[in-house]
Amino acid sequence: MNEQDEGRLYVVSTPIGNLGDITRRALEILQRVDLIAAEDTRRTRILLNHYSIETRLTSYNSYNKMARGRDILRQLSEGRQVALVSDAGTPGVSDPLFHLLKDALEAGIGVEAAPGPSALLSALVVSGLPCDRFFFEGFLPRKKGRKTRLQWLADLQCTVVLFESPQRLGRTLEDIRTVFGNRRAVIAREMTKLHEETLRGPLEELIAGHAGRKWKGEITLIISGHVIEEGETL
Repeated sequence: MNEQDEGRLYVVSTPIGNLGDITRRALEILQRVDLIAAEDTRRTRILLNHYSIETRLTSYNSYNKMARGRDILRQLSEGRQVALVSDAGTPGVSDPLFHLLKDALEAGIGVEAAPGPSALLSALVVSGLPCDRFFFEGFLPRKKGRKTRLQWLADLQCTVVLFESPQRLGRTLEDIRTVFGNRRAVIAREMTKLHEETLRGPLEELIAGHAGRKWKGEITLIISGHVIEEGETL
């Protein structure tokens, strides 16, 4: 069996909003693989239709990852090529798709990345906050361990990046201000999309300026790191 006959899992990054942001290599992979495993087939179908790609599509998500994962691994072991895509951006970042990556690697199947758009990096580089060192937390715990986690993050001497849902953003801003103090922060909403918005300022200003707002869309929250004052020890 040569390399072309061996099963391979391609981790393919897809646009986070603007369909023009996909790479030529990603399109080539999506066109030639035997199967595309998507977190949400409805959203992925929009992308495939836009580029006239007719590759077979199946779902792989947190609800069917056990049964569907076994089926995908079987196809990979039989020599098929599979592309893994998330709702948007890079698969495996704050989504359940890393389970398939882990299982494929443990089964000795080759895994290859086709890099591309990322909400995390897109928001970070336009935030105006330091990008040389940062910590990506993903989503905060909703209840248990939330305050403890925030206290730990507050001591980091680098930029902190979070994902948050629009329904919980107001509460999260208040919680961060309580623990972090009035640091500079950035709310990056709907990156690369029609209603893209980047709000910058001290936390108190952001909270007061948008009190009662009903947030919508995908949100990345960026907070400046802790600055050690003279005589302070951690």
